[in-house]
Amino acid sequence: MPTTICVPRSWMARYLGGSMISEGMVANELGMSRTPVREAFLRLQGEGWLRLYPKRGAFVVEVRPHEREEIVRARVLLESDAVSRVSGDARLRSELVERLQTILGGQRDAAAREDLHGFAVLDADFHAAVVDAGGNRLLSDFFASLSDRQRRMTARSLWKRADRLEGVLDDHTELARLIDGAHSDAFRIALESHIRRTHRELLP
Repeated sequence: MPTTICVPRSWMARYLGGSMISEGMVANELGMSRTPVREAFLRLQGEGWLRLYPKRGAFVVEVRPHEREEIVRARVLLESDAVSRVSGDARLRSELVERLQTILGGQRDAAAREDLHGFAVLDADFHAAVVDAGGNRLLSDFFASLSDRQRRMTARSLWKRADRLEGVLDDHTELARLIDGAHSDAFRIALESHIRRTHRELLP
């Protein structure tokens, strides 16, 4: 039986919307042959992520403007619901805060190296950890389906703006503090402000 080589979807977050990429470029970065990359390109074109141009490469499609606002609203709803669920359970809150502090440590290291891609991936991990703590697998799966768009929005918002990373870290520190204190209403307000501030050039 032939072995299927899977291309991780997270590699899409490396490329900004509007950029051109090639099979060879991605294959070299992932350390694999062009065949699975070509298959991934075709699949991503079908999903609307790429636009393929024979012999020229692939154009990375931007997250559409109307989708950005929808993503913000979905994130606020899902994360706020999860925090409301853990607010009454000291053990769950403690476990979540510990997980968030670990991710924050990784983000600080990425910021120190000005690794914007790594920072964007950890940013998505931070918010996914909040949703996962709510214990609703269906909501976690839906949130995960937004992860590619989230990482691309974050990478675009922070591209060549390393000075903004400190602000994101401050916001994440405050969000973790609000969770620890079971301040679910304040968390919702702070979360929406954080997302809109981070993506202010992309949102209306």
